[in-house]
Amino acid sequence: MARVFITGSSDGLGLMAARFLIEQGHEVVLHGRNDGRSRDALAAAPGAQGVVTGDLSNIAGATTVAAEVNKLGRFNAVIHNAGIGYRQTRRVETEPGVPSVFAVNVLAPYILTAQIERPDRLIYVSSGMHRGVQPRMDDLLWTRRAWGGTSAYAESKLCDVLLAFAVARRWKDVRSNALEPGWVPTKMGGPSAPDDLQQGYITQAWLATSEDALAQSTGGYFYHQRPRAPNPIASDVGTQEELLAECGRISGIALN
Repeated sequence: MARVFITGSSDGLGLMAARFLIEQGHEVVLHGRNDGRSRDALAAAPGAQGVVTGDLSNIAGATTVAAEVNKLGRFNAVIHNAGIGYRQTRRVETEPGVPSVFAVNVLAPYILTAQIERPDRLIYVSSGMHRGVQPRMDDLLWTRRAWGGTSAYAESKLCDVLLAFAVARRWKDVRSNALEPGWVPTKMGGPSAPDDLQQGYITQAWLATSEDALAQSTGGYFYHQRPRAPNPIASDVGTQEELLAECGRISGIALN
């Protein structure tokens, strides 16, 4: 039995992964961005061990989530599932100066990684859209560019792979991987999305708990429980370090 914490687990793939892991007999702690969402999560996932509440769109909220998770003791796995999609037609900020897409999709997993007691496994949810962008490490907060919601989302998902690979390289005692669930029919993906919804959440659970050799590897990128080639930039150590430095600068929190 594993202890697993899943961000963004009040609906969508996070909730589905939680239910699947609970059915398998694992101890799952959920997350909601506010009290209402947390209540919804507990109601939708009977058997969950608890829920942590906190808004990941701002630094204080992410720090609160990390502190509350640590109060519950060490987890075997943390799944960084929470995310904002690509349909934002304008720049939205909860954390001043930081677009919400970057805050939730990149800065929050960075903060949680840095502050939650190290688990055995870390899983970062990316997207196939990350292959179509070049990172603008000099403008991750979109202060120089005209806002583009799709590009901002795709770039944030590339950052998630960079983060996963950087952690795998730095922390030899942690298995750190990224995955793409595919274009699946969730609230974010839309009802006409053609990909396999079940595989989208099973891959998260598999990387978090499976004893399969592939699931126990580190520094990998997966799609439907199989390795898939990520954007080659994700393996560039210099770019990884630039991302860590920028996240540390923005948040004031170092990842050691």
